[in-house]
Amino acid sequence: MTGAQEPGRTGIVDAHHHLWARARHPQPWIDPVTMAAIDADFEPADLAPLARAAGVTTTVVVQSIASDTETVDLLGVAAEDTVVRGVVGWVDLTADDVAERLDGLRAARGGERLVGIRHLVQSESDPAYLDRPDVRRGIAAVGAAGLVFDLLVRQHQLPMAARLTRDLPEVSFVLDHLGKPALGSPEMAEWSRDLRSLAASPNTTAKLSGLVTEVPLPHWTPADLRQAVDDALDAFGPDRLMFGSDWPVCLLASSYQRWVDTLAELLEGQDGTGRASVWGGTARRIYGLETS
Repeated sequence: MTGAQEPGRTGIVDAHHHLWARARHPQPWIDPVTMAAIDADFEPADLAPLARAAGVTTTVVVQSIASDTETVDLLGVAAEDTVVRGVVGWVDLTADDVAERLDGLRAARGGERLVGIRHLVQSESDPAYLDRPDVRRGIAAVGAAGLVFDLLVRQHQLPMAARLTRDLPEVSFVLDHLGKPALGSPEMAEWSRDLRSLAASPNTTAKLSGLVTEVPLPHWTPADLRQAVDDALDAFGPDRLMFGSDWPVCLLASSYQRWVDTLAELLEGQDGTGRASVWGGTARRIYGLETS
């Protein structure tokens, strides 16, 4: 069944992808040996035909490095691109002037497309990073500005993220990549428990994204991802979940279209309303996306 024919799968929103030109914004996290598939530049023209073929009409581009200049450049892309309608950028959460920095980003060209902020919490060595008062002040400022905070955490950081969402109920949080579950391992039971704890905060939603690169196998099937998707559907419900490609990072394990088709298969048990939420309704609501 094609995306145009399937109930609930029209006008898809890709709520999570990246763009980078390394001459201007180096990506030091890319290992040219183990990540050869993404050791390249990825620009809007590279994404456009893939998104169009998959039925994607709207996207949210997400920061990949801790750089406010990258955010400014992504806002510039969103100002010109008819598909990129939202930007999840970066600010230094520990700065004393987070609100003013956000104002500065919004004053930039395309600043009206700023919909959220993200920090690479998964890479922080401080096990209590999200518990820190300075970090929480910054996140509170993000919420006060009417922006979403994207949570990029690993599985072991989910309890810390759950504390944060409970303590800052006025902030809207989006969990990226379902917290990177250890697919196929005994740790999945702990992940499921901690995911449900996070989902108990009504100010949280989550992205069905980034799962294909968490499969510890060179060849994967939809069955390898089913537990994670089913548990997320049970914990959040489809009206609090959104599709994200995680392109081009997904290319380490999957083509763009294969992930879209895989998620469609994993969502077959949902009714049309539920699928419509995952494919676009949730992202439009949470990020306040304009789609025309």
